Amino acid sequence: MKNQYTFTIYAENQVQLFQKITLIFSRKKINIESFNFSSCEVDPISRFTILITETYEIVQNLVPQIEKIIEVYKCFCNTNEEIVWKQIALFKVPTATIYEENLNSFLKKPNITAVSIERNYTVFQATGNEEEINDLVIKLSDFNLIEFAKSPRIALIKKSEGFAREISARERDKEEHFI
Repeated sequence: MKNQYTFTIYAENQVQLFQKITLIFSRKKINIESFNFSSCEVDPISRFTILITETYEIVQNLVPQIEKIIEVYKCFCNTNEEIVWKQIALFKVPTATIYEENLNSFLKKPNITAVSIERNYTVFQATGNEEEINDLVIKLSDFNLIEFAKSPRIALIKKSEGFAREISARERDKEEHFI
């Protein structure tokens, strides 16, 4: 049975790294649903967050393959239950429609904020999971949704102590071997 898996990869920020990582997935014909690249708590290491839907049997072999890439320090693979994750979306609707009672009360939810109010349009920002964002698209379509864009998944591992602590533990281990 296929499930969603989120890969969190800590690596050097190298030009060819994106190609190397995506090549591993494309060789196995795995579709990448979401790909996010950002800085992390350890400078100059970067964090890649990749979302796929696949079987456990296929996924279990990917982590060691990714960690074989020289520029990769560590790769984690987690299910949705093992991470905290969100997406951000921007929605543009005609300003005239925000005064309609159904939309006005709908936009007062805590995860929705106005970002820009212009004469012809208003832009709202919403934070949520994939399903919540997709529901917003459907609901706002009834109010002449002009445009929307959503970010890739951003995620933190629930049981992680953070990559900075892991790096310092590795450094201590290395030093103990040379004493």
